[in-house]
Amino acid sequence: MASFTERMAPVLLLWLAVCLSGTWAVDRGNFKTCDQSAFCKRQRALKPGESPYRALLETMELTNTRLTLQLINDNNKVRLLLELYRLQGNITRVKINELKPLKPRYEVPDVLIREPPTEPLSLLSQDENGVVLSLGAESQRVIVSARPFRLDIMEGREVLMSLNSRGLLAFEHLRMRKDTFSYKVTSTVASVWDNIKRVFSSQADPEAEKKEEADPANQAEAAKEEEEKVEDGMWEETFKSHSDSKPNGPSAVSLDFSLPGVEHVYGIPEHADTLRLKTTDNGDPYRLYNLDVFQYELYNPMALYGAVPVMLAHNAQRTTGIFWLNAAETWVDISSNTAGKTVFGKMLDYVQGSSETPQTDVRWISESGIIDVFIMLGPTPKDVFSQYASLTGTQSFPPLASLGYHQCRWNYNDQEDVQSVDAGFDEHDIPYDFIWLDIEHTDGKRYFTWDPHKFATPKEMLQGLVDKKRKMVAIVDPHIKVDSNYKIHNEIRSRGFYIKNKDGGDYEGWCWPGSAGYPDFTRADMRSWWASMFAYDQYEGSMENLYTWNDMNEPSVFNGPEVTMHKDAMHGAWEHRDVHNLYGFYVQMATAEGLIQRSGGVERPFVLTRAFFAGSQRFGAVWTGDNAAEWDHLKISIPMCLSLGLVGISFCGADVGGFFKSPSTELLVRWYQTGAYQPFFRAHAHLDTPRREPWLFGPENTALIREAVRQRYTFMPYWYQQFYLAHRTGQPVMRPLWVEYPQDPATFALDDEFLIGRDLLVHPVTEEGARGVTAYLPGKDEVWFDIHTFQKHNGAQNLYIPVTMSSIPVFQRGGSIIPRKMRVRRSSSCMEHDPYTLYVALNPQRTAEGELYIDDGHTFNYEKKEFIHRRLSFANNVLSSVNLAPDAQFTTGSWIERIVILGASKPSKVTLKAADGQESQIEFEFDASMSVLTLRKPGMNSGADWTVTLQ
Repeated sequence: MASFTERMAPVLLLWLAVCLSGTWAVDRGNFKTCDQSAFCKRQRALKPGESPYRALLETMELTNTRLTLQLINDNNKVRLLLELYRLQGNITRVKINELKPLKPRYEVPDVLIREPPTEPLSLLSQDENGVVLSLGAESQRVIVSARPFRLDIMEGREVLMSLNSRGLLAFEHLRMRKDTFSYKVTSTVASVWDNIKRVFSSQADPEAEKKEEADPANQAEAAKEEEEKVEDGMWEETFKSHSDSKPNGPSAVSLDFSLPGVEHVYGIPEHADTLRLKTTDNGDPYRLYNLDVFQYELYNPMALYGAVPVMLAHNAQRTTGIFWLNAAETWVDISSNTAGKTVFGKMLDYVQGSSETPQTDVRWISESGIIDVFIMLGPTPKDVFSQYASLTGTQSFPPLASLGYHQCRWNYNDQEDVQSVDAGFDEHDIPYDFIWLDIEHTDGKRYFTWDPHKFATPKEMLQGLVDKKRKMVAIVDPHIKVDSNYKIHNEIRSRGFYIKNKDGGDYEGWCWPGSAGYPDFTRADMRSWWASMFAYDQYEGSMENLYTWNDMNEPSVFNGPEVTMHKDAMHGAWEHRDVHNLYGFYVQMATAEGLIQRSGGVERPFVLTRAFFAGSQRFGAVWTGDNAAEWDHLKISIPMCLSLGLVGISFCGADVGGFFKSPSTELLVRWYQTGAYQPFFRAHAHLDTPRREPWLFGPENTALIREAVRQRYTFMPYWYQQFYLAHRTGQPVMRPLWVEYPQDPATFALDDEFLIGRDLLVHPVTEEGARGVTAYLPGKDEVWFDIHTFQKHNGAQNLYIPVTMSSIPVFQRGGSIIPRKMRVRRSSSCMEHDPYTLYVALNPQRTAEGELYIDDGHTFNYEKKEFIHRRLSFANNVLSSVNLAPDAQFTTGSWIERIVILGASKPSKVTLKAADGQESQIEFEFDASMSVLTLRKPGMNSGADWTVTLQ
């Protein structure tokens, strides 16, 4: 019988997958709208301007580190506790919880890298209407208004942000269900006791009534007396055939924020939408709820695989951020007083002297937990990135090889297939670093195993890759096949590590293996055990060049509500509804820890995840999930990765070629050209699509793809340096133009081009049949050089660029120095000791600067100061290399083989002065037509001090 069910499982799964995938398009009916999500519908029905909350100023306590203050809901007398902190680095934290909840409410752990350090708050003034507190820096202050409760953050006379200014603060207090026996007993006893107490206390104390109102013990009574309208979905909710038992009843929280002077907001990924967020007045709010969405639709606010509850607001004067630390299902409404106005309408306002300041209003609604919000006050984009990084950490520093090209599909059939694809890259002279194995490599979808027939000798296969300095990634998903002959399942079950269903048994759902259990990754002991499974003696067949991919970790449950887990499943004391958006974060955390531990803490891990949350940047890379081979999906990869970069997750990419369907050769080539300039560069394809290795589309297309991939490899030193800076500072690697040009409104909504670091501008060709593209080159007093032709263009212009199939419009900023390696080999590791070419692009002031960062490319030894970090600068006709880290120790065999100076004039001679003071002449060539000076074989070591003088 077992063998029959084993045979049937794939058939059932295929049927399920087909049902889920429909006709290559998302089935919207599988996923809730706000109207179908009871708490969202309830909260959205609240009218602005009717806030029942007031601040009880007499309860205010101010210590050196925080202010606490009680709020009361005048409708039901339930009290909340407001905590306000001024944090280091121009951040304000606001927490709101019930003063005396019936039971504890969930507060998100593990996302913050530490308890954020505070700075002193001081009281400036106080009266019966409110209090004014100083935030220290630059005349910044917080005004707390009492009736209705409202918070305003000001700088000078300018309001930077207001909280509850529209009166949409809502906090559904935990309560007992009125139609239960225990509630009736408790309330009867309580009312008898209260009557006795009232008689005695009022005789003894005429102030008793006032005290009684202030006594939190009476909140339950007050709430009971208020006749509450029990709405559908408060105590149980159904969606399609699924029911959510909601044992804790309604528990939603909500707060509105007003942003005066702001018309552009960004962030809150993951959505397949434009970079600039749209207003949501005429549709659903943006939804943050990690879901496995088969072939998602574009340009809508539906939830996708990951959720980062961080929004950035920007105008020409200031950038601010809001980080809403809540892991439950969350909806974000955005409205604006300028939405829908045409350019003509705005001009008319201006001419008529309309005094309406633009304003964006944002409202966050979460199903459970507390309000815990960090307000990052900038004022520059870079300040906001640093502020957010100080809370949740920076992008992990990836192994250099993981910035190369990755070849993947569902699935490479067997070891011979892997060997043949690997050989194909050499035969066609296309470099790559990683080949990937999807779920079919396992023994019956049992992760940490290999198919005994198709992958009988995995170490032999891995050794073949080691011999070519290449690596492999194998998938390890978090759903575990329920099978008593499977070691991993038996261990998890015997240790009690599975998530439980509402009745206390192990939660089971359907996924790729058939019936599966879901380990409770919110448990530190479970994560620790999981990490130990990556040890070389536990994960049989694994070697040091095998890395990991976590898919399906939303978690995906094929027969669950919205293809995910039931919200009333239990993680210890907490419901799944409280922790849902954290699940993928914890899976990747445990996996990355496993890869670190297996090497004794020496080697950096590489882990790709599909689901993520705030802080996931600390553990590896993400990709944009199951996209499609369509031009619009190619286009959307740019804003999707830009949005992720803005909220700390720099290591982002999209499946090159599209996961579903088959791309035309033109689309495939354009996707390689785009992907080559995005941080995570991986081709991937669905099981049912024809094979699409880069050499299968004729020699011309092979040559175009080869050139795109080789361009990627020449820029590896620059990519690596950008990731080092991201790891050190929190600045995004792939960034929107407005980050570097924050006062140029022409950049604020651009999302068809982007910057890599400060110095490379990329405008990929993403239109079918394109003959040309128009790129905006920013910077009024700047120049940009085409990296292919070295043609110089002025900034602050829209430049029309004619294109052919080989064109990838990329520009280097005048004023920058970019190190490249022009000898491309079969993998990045093969290029480790190769020489550098420095591209020096002069600005109109004839200066330039850049950096060069070198380490071993794969260990944590850089943390022990084993690296080279140099400042390269050109000024007054002298190019020099100066040590930025004199206390660091590292040696490299790489040398400088060429220096190309763009925008140069012809020198009479060029002199190199080495570290030991020796001088020598350097050969050069000058192209007068393009003003390009090339210095040949200067020959100095990349880690040494030197100067080159043009005379």
